[in-house]
Amino acid sequence: MDELVLIAGCKRGESWARKELYELHAPAMMSVCMRYVSNKETAKDLLQDGFIKVFTKIHTYSGTGSFKGWMRRVFVTTALEYLRRNDALKVSSNIDEYDDAMENVEASALEQISADELLACIAELPYGYRTVFNLFAIEGYSHSEIAGILNINESTSRSQFIRARKALQKSVESLIMHENAERQRKI
Repeated sequence: MDELVLIAGCKRGESWARKELYELHAPAMMSVCMRYVSNKETAKDLLQDGFIKVFTKIHTYSGTGSFKGWMRRVFVTTALEYLRRNDALKVSSNIDEYDDAMENVEASALEQISADELLACIAELPYGYRTVFNLFAIEGYSHSEIAGILNINESTSRSQFIRARKALQKSVESLIMHENAERQRKI
């Protein structure tokens, strides 16, 4: 079915259109929610809250730009509001406290793990790191924009991203070492 027809139906409040839109976009939006909160039940709650916002604010979608992108922004905002309400975004590190010398991640290391394994590693990051990482690396926000969204210093955003990358690097390396050891054990 044409997306414009669904959007028009949702704007009129038609339940068939809402159901169809939900079924079409729920899996992708659940992935967005899971990137911000690692608890599946909480992510399901955010999914429901996000769709309520989509259906109540759909009249604000102007038709310019991607509808899926507009929806993604609604869900990211919903997740961030949840994290703020639960004080999960209290990030206090400053970039001055961190030696930003990063070890290089081999490109081949990332080729050895699946997207699901990488997302699982991201889900293990502390909330502050994960939130900044998601906003910068996945959603494409600048550190200046992230600072405004999270009400933190731009340098804190950069610091959290660097620390997230470092922690993610260690998780990926550990996962690869574990998988290699398993392969060797089976030989």
